[in-house]
Amino acid sequence: MNLIIVESPTKAKTISKFLGKEFVVESSYGHVRDLPKSRLSIDVKNNFEPKYEIPPKAKPIVANLKKLAAKAQKVILATDEDREGEAIAWHLIETLELNKKTGKDKTAKEKERIAFHEITKEAILEALKNPRELDINLVNAQQARRIIDRLVGYELSPFLWRKIRYGLSAGRVQSVAVRFIVERERQIEAFQKEEYWSIEAQFSKIPQKEKNQFKAVLVSIKGKSIPKMGIKGKSEAEQIIENLKKADYKVSNISVKDVRRYPAPPFTTSTLQQEAARKFGFSAKQTMSLAQRLYENGFITYMRTDSVNLSSQALETASKVIEKTFGKEYCLPEPRRYTTKSKGAQEAHEAIRPTNVAIMSGYELGLKEKNSERLYELIAKRTIASQMKEALFEQTSVDIESNTANKEIFRANGQIVKFDGFIRVYTEGNDDAQDEEIEGLLPKLQENESLELKEIIPLQHFTEPPARYTDATLIKALEAEGIGRPSTYAPTLSTIQEREYVEKIDKKYHPTEIGILVNDLLVKNFPEIVDVNFTSHTEEELDEIAEGKIKWTDVCSEFYWPFKKDLDEKEASVEKQIEISDTPCPHCGKPMIIKFGRMGKFLACPEPGVKVTLPMPEEAAKIKELEEKTKDEKCPICGKPMKVRRGRFGFFLGCVDYPKCKGIAKIWNKTGFKCPNCLESASRKDNPGDIVEKKSRGRGKIFYACTRYPECEFVMNKKPESIEDLQEALKHWKENPPKKKTIK
Repeated sequence: MNLIIVESPTKAKTISKFLGKEFVVESSYGHVRDLPKSRLSIDVKNNFEPKYEIPPKAKPIVANLKKLAAKAQKVILATDEDREGEAIAWHLIETLELNKKTGKDKTAKEKERIAFHEITKEAILEALKNPRELDINLVNAQQARRIIDRLVGYELSPFLWRKIRYGLSAGRVQSVAVRFIVERERQIEAFQKEEYWSIEAQFSKIPQKEKNQFKAVLVSIKGKSIPKMGIKGKSEAEQIIENLKKADYKVSNISVKDVRRYPAPPFTTSTLQQEAARKFGFSAKQTMSLAQRLYENGFITYMRTDSVNLSSQALETASKVIEKTFGKEYCLPEPRRYTTKSKGAQEAHEAIRPTNVAIMSGYELGLKEKNSERLYELIAKRTIASQMKEALFEQTSVDIESNTANKEIFRANGQIVKFDGFIRVYTEGNDDAQDEEIEGLLPKLQENESLELKEIIPLQHFTEPPARYTDATLIKALEAEGIGRPSTYAPTLSTIQEREYVEKIDKKYHPTEIGILVNDLLVKNFPEIVDVNFTSHTEEELDEIAEGKIKWTDVCSEFYWPFKKDLDEKEASVEKQIEISDTPCPHCGKPMIIKFGRMGKFLACPEPGVKVTLPMPEEAAKIKELEEKTKDEKCPICGKPMKVRRGRFGFFLGCVDYPKCKGIAKIWNKTGFKCPNCLESASRKDNPGDIVEKKSRGRGKIFYACTRYPECEFVMNKKPESIEDLQEALKHWKENPPKKKTIK
């Protein structure tokens, strides 16, 4: 019997299908050893030796693997092909003592390392034919990252506890990501909007017909182009318009040119995360979770990659699929090959693609989960589109000149698709909707043709501040600066939200007060930790360790000792961050100090050991407002009055007898109307629910529903203003009952 060890039970199940009874495939369920959370566990004075331990939950797994390994003729390590996978394989060798010489002949257990980037029968059998040695350089690169990140986290976090508050953390990559978000917020706050105007005109061919009308934009006066903010105010625009009204117009120039548009390359980890965020609103974590399942079930290639390469077999299959599905005119004479623009990319691996490029539909694979199907089809379409002919557009630009002394020129642009090419299958999303200019059709025009001016349209604009980061744009920015690697983007974005340094509002990142405070303290006192170039340089050094060019211990030493010296100096010189309020303390009369707790800011007595606290003035006002609004609410358990309390996710109502009674209730934004569906119900008419404002989880859309959901499922889209509105909505709801969700 040969034992194959992988890191995931799903992966084990998939591989088992391809192999005979002579193979047993087992899962390690991830890492079997790690640095314990309770202490640093790195001997910095002894070449940064890590003190690994087997976590309690991994002990029965290790025991089972040891038994199987003892019976096996050979142990085959088939963990993922990246640094993390190589490290898991190394930890398995060490933990299972596969190098230990036993038996009469004192030989170590026969072991092999196999690697593959797709879980298909062909790939697994090919890997088994071509085993390799464990790549200790990859292991060392992972170990160096783990140790440096542990040193930053475990040494710097206590500094934050002492200087700000307990429970805070810092990280080599996460702190840079927070800095990006804080600095963008400050750019937005400092932004001064400026007014500017543009002038459009509606022209018509002569004779006039509806289809002969089109719009054009004023682009030049007296032979000088008008820059974007060239017309500063309304009075200037009106002055120009007065002159334009008196003029006659003719077509002065027509320019026609062909423009080619090329497809985006196949997906890397970061571009998949970005595109899934743009098209579906998926978080990076959600995308990676879905991709992991698709990979482990054998549907896509390995999902942690920064390569845009496709294998020769995939290119050949793609070409055949394109010819069969769309026709020979959509095929390329030679495969299109891409090069990555990502800093520090490793080109040895493949891009993310379907394992069977011929299958473009998730339905064909039997995918029952909608989001898995959507992500698979996104990957499949992008792969096929990357090997299709470019799209060809005919762009027409028409200049329309006035007969005034100023020789004003309007310009109209039109575009038609001459050959759709790859856009028949796929078009890439855009981070900025304003960049997507839609050019319409123009009527047939000739040079020197006279046109009739139908209308002049002055348009007021204001400059806009930089956009807040989304998942897509933050990953794009981190990748462009060489911060992190494919495996780190999703965990980084999750961590900064879990630490409450940032929050997502309408899918955009906003820094929290504590996030800003921590960032400012780090930028001022440890600029290298949050420096883009320093973090990027560390990533490059980790790559060099993986290539065997430098020693991992040298990189750790080069980083740690200057950092430790700086930390010790700052520990002595940096005072605890204290902000004094204008509110006198009811205990001692001194100004209260502002502290940060898990729920945000609060006021505290400045005297040591005194536990007198108050909410912030603005929060106290909010509590007072909510108390007035909810004064008639009763505890759903004991019937006693309710008190406004604040939790991690905002205000809620709690029983006055807490902790004796643990009754809680949401604070609803009530409309003042009772639920019409409850009033018609025999069981609920004596205690009907209220119609309240709610927000959908996905897109944050506002709707109105009954507080007795799910017992009462009545919903309406518009806020009711009268009883008539409610009755009309109830009638519509009954005629169009909500679809019941089915659980698959």
